[in-house]
Amino acid sequence: MYMIQAREEYAAALKAGQREVRELRARGHGTRPAVLDDLLPEIGETTVEVGLVEIPADRIVGTKSAGRITAFTPGFLPLLDPESEFAHKWVGLCAAHLSDEGIREPIVCFEYLGSFYVQEGNKRVSVLRHFGAPKIPGYVYRVMPQPSEDPKVRAYYEFLDFYNATGIYDIQFHQPGDYAKLLAHLGKEPGEQWTEREQKTFRAYYQYFRDAFYALGGGALELLPEEGLLLWLRVYPFQDLGKLSATELKKAMYALKDNLLSVEEPVKLETEPVEQKQNLLTKLISAAPEHLHVAFVHPRDPSISTWIIGHEEGVQHLKEVMGHRVTVRSYFHADTPEEAEALLDRAVEKGADVVFTTTPQLSRATLKAAVKHPRVKFLNCSVDAPYSSVRTYYGRVFEGKFITGAIAGALSDNDSIGYIGSYPIFGVPAAINAFALGAQMTNPRAKIQLRWSCLPGNPVEEFRRQNIHVISNRDVPTPDQFHLEGGGYGTYLFDEKGVLVPMASPCWVWGKFYEHVIRSIFEGNWEQDKSRAVNYWWGMDSGVIDVTLSEHLPEGLHALADILREGLRAGRLDPFRRRLVAQDGTVISDGSRSLTTNELLHMDWLCENVEGSIPPFDSILPYSQAMVRELGVYRDTIPMEKEGHL
Repeated sequence: MYMIQAREEYAAALKAGQREVRELRARGHGTRPAVLDDLLPEIGETTVEVGLVEIPADRIVGTKSAGRITAFTPGFLPLLDPESEFAHKWVGLCAAHLSDEGIREPIVCFEYLGSFYVQEGNKRVSVLRHFGAPKIPGYVYRVMPQPSEDPKVRAYYEFLDFYNATGIYDIQFHQPGDYAKLLAHLGKEPGEQWTEREQKTFRAYYQYFRDAFYALGGGALELLPEEGLLLWLRVYPFQDLGKLSATELKKAMYALKDNLLSVEEPVKLETEPVEQKQNLLTKLISAAPEHLHVAFVHPRDPSISTWIIGHEEGVQHLKEVMGHRVTVRSYFHADTPEEAEALLDRAVEKGADVVFTTTPQLSRATLKAAVKHPRVKFLNCSVDAPYSSVRTYYGRVFEGKFITGAIAGALSDNDSIGYIGSYPIFGVPAAINAFALGAQMTNPRAKIQLRWSCLPGNPVEEFRRQNIHVISNRDVPTPDQFHLEGGGYGTYLFDEKGVLVPMASPCWVWGKFYEHVIRSIFEGNWEQDKSRAVNYWWGMDSGVIDVTLSEHLPEGLHALADILREGLRAGRLDPFRRRLVAQDGTVISDGSRSLTTNELLHMDWLCENVEGSIPPFDSILPYSQAMVRELGVYRDTIPMEKEGHL
């Protein structure tokens, strides 16, 4: 009886294998399993015996040698004639699998970078995979890759630490840092040993997630299911996988589907507003709205935060220019994740069509709300978030810093200029370097003494003791001169009496940004990138960044600042189109090209005339670490804070 059924199973497996070959050929892919000996002709002493392992079946991708590859597809489905000796042996194994006897002998295989290559037991793999076995027992020999800076190799060595603590082979990230993120989401420390119960719980929940991932078409993505799990854990706690029904889980994952797709490709950086006007016919048939409810969600409130003052001035500008076309509400004190989520839900309940959250610390709560309310447009004031459900926005402050650097260079009387950096986050190194290049333009001998407000100490007093009279501090939040004249903001100098004299500062004009975005939605332009992760990074040409000039600024420097500002606005001036040399002597550019937007945003080096460094995460004051975790130039190397439990 079992032999008859086994022959029928072979016929079905053969048919499926032939179909797999046709589909692979149609896509231009290879039709044979991978061969480890072709990848690594010399294995030698790099092999480590691992022992008996429950191998994830879908990680068996090939064979140790080329001897049997014509008999199988890459998925280990059979390809040989039903009357061949191979087929008869396959049928015999299948009959054993169907009977009480079962297939008991483990296979023997080699593992390299998380993939497995069979040395003995190809037909056992074929039969078991045909029946959908999730795991196949096997004796494993690990081929150790040579250490290198290749991200996949670095991630693999992180996997070895993960495996030693957990005994789990199911997770194979390709990006360094992802294992640490997973452990933090699970409330585990790196190197902490897992109990047998924790291993079983994780395997069961992860298998549940993977099944839903593939059921929703995840196999067609250039995305690992474990990478999908990391996105899931940004929104939902791990324990939910043990509470949700299969239908509820698929529904929740479907809401995340566009974000899974957007993680595959780079964030689209928009460097200028798009306000393409539609003709009357297009407007009539488009879904562009006639009225919008717009909500702003802030931590704290304007009475204690100059950052919120700037955004609220932007809110007032939006009300004035849009009039009756918008209804605008502001929500304050989203100070904890729970308060943020509650305020976002309240904004949606009140009818919000568009929601702006005004600090990076609100990014996670914003993503949760966006997944929950897919018809609402959400934007978070941060950069480089790879989620299509939430667009991010910030400004190219480095353009304003280039101008104030030129002013500082002209004012310095001893060639030393103090610079107080805020946080080591995306965009800040570009601002420091642009300032340094501006100073060098008016004073070739200028040296920038870099200090940080996110570190212990008092940089201003330190500069005073060093007889540094020109200092660049934080940027003013609004275009008016109130904060500049009040001290502590912008570029200023200490006169011979030690009195602080303000000169100039980059400033934010958030109203221009909000106006551009809302006009774009009214024109129906939002839908052009509906399924992509988008980051608005606008500068002086959009009016979002400007420079406030003090009445104390000498007339000649005022004229210079105006010239530089007009050059930047018109696109005639590029602060970084010149020879660029880093502190370590590396020539970044010979001056024949402009840096790309990504090079500017993700800059992590400092110019040769900057004296100071980017501070390590552990040295940063605790209240500043949350910002650096979200947007730090080295955020992928920062251990996540633990949350939840396994």
